[in-house]
This record gives sequence, structure tokens and C-alpha cells, in this order.
Amino acid sequence: MAGLAETGSNPDVDLLYDINGLAKDAPRWFDRVVEVVGEYGLLAAMVVLVVWCWWSVRRRGGDEAVSSVAALVWAPLAAAVAVIVNIPIRGFVERPRPFLDHQGLEVLVSGKTDYSFVSDHATITMAMGVGLFVANRRFGVAGIGIALVEGFCRVYMGVHYPTDVVGGFALGTAVALLLSPLAMALLTPVTRAVEGSAWGGALIRARGAGSGAGRGSVVPGARAEAGDGERDLAA
Repeated sequence: MAGLAETGSNPDVDLLYDINGLAKDAPRWFDRVVEVVGEYGLLAAMVVLVVWCWWSVRRRGGDEAVSSVAALVWAPLAAAVAVIVNIPIRGFVERPRPFLDHQGLEVLVSGKTDYSFVSDHATITMAMGVGLFVANRRFGVAGIGIALVEGFCRVYMGVHYPTDVVGGFALGTAVALLLSPLAMALLTPVTRAVEGSAWGGALIRARGAGSGAGRGSVVPGARAEAGDGERDLAA
């Protein structure tokens, strides 16, 4: 794949220049914002979104609280697993960063010496976004949206090719979905044990929380509220 990046005559490189070229025309303060957001901000936003979803599930309670919290635990674990899977992929492909092979790019962040394919940032955010979608549709859509913005930022910053980002999206999605059944089988009993403990029950269900099924939940066995118009993906 590295060989494809040695010429500007392919769509991957053309799109790289098109997106990164926006940074040259943008004000310096805007580039600085994208740099901070693309390097740290969107990752932090994803963590906040997971915590927000957990708080919402915990307060709502319901019969599916245990399964929903287990799915939320899987979201960051899926990101970690995907990054580990990416280590041998990067070593095998050995694709240099785009600014090493192409002149005239506006590189917004320095110090990137590792390989380019696939993007860790795109992998992490998409794995967490898809993991969130398994737990809750609405939060999951927001998470996937954050992942898409993250991917755009990585190309805008000049540190990844578009195909690096697409590869990260594919890897994160594959890990989060394909390993989800196994993860739920392992995490659900653990979460149920935590709920039944004297010290951990409040982590799963707030005191006085209702017993109805969680709205928007799509974990196995969950049902949407009447009138929600959303079908359980596990059905």
C-alpha cells in the first residue's frame, strides 16, 4: 500500500491534498483548534459520551440495565483490542506518513514517526462509537458522528491518508461488532455480579430506578419503548 502513495496520480493522494489544502486557506487559529480537537479533543469527547450514556442507563434502570452497562464496558475495551490488532497490521504494511512522501502538505502536528496505516485515532473512535451503538442507538449515532469528524481531522492535519482513516473505521467496526457476542457473554455475568454486590450495585442501577426496559437500548433482549419507532437490532 505504501507504493500507492508515491505518486499524486491516485484518488487517495488527490483527496489528501484536497482536504489538507483547506488548512492552508483557513485562519491559523482554526488550524490550531483542529489540531487540538483532532489530537485530543474528540477522544476526550468520546469518553465523556460513554460516561454520559452510562449515567443515563444507570438512572433509568430497567430490566436491561445489566446488559446495557456490560455493552458500555465493551465500548472502550473494543477500542483497546482494536489498537492491539492494529500493531501487527502497521508493521506488515509499513506505510510512511504522507508528509514523508509528499511535498507541500500543511502538517499541523509534529513528531509523528510511526507508520500511517491504519489510523489509531480513527480506529479508537469508531470502535467506541460502534460499541456505544450496541448499547444505545442515540448515543451510538453521536459516537459514530464523532468518529467521522475525527477521521476528517486526521487527513486535514496532514498526518494520515484517507485510506488510513477508512481502514481504521473498518478495523474498529469489525472488532466492536464481531467480538461483541463473546464480550457480552463474558461481561454480562460480571456486571450482574457487580450489581448484586454491596458496593457495586449503584454502578449499575441508581437507587429507585424503574424496572422498565431502557429506551434506545439494542443489547440482546432489549426492547424499545412503545411509539419509539425503533426496532431491536438483535431481533
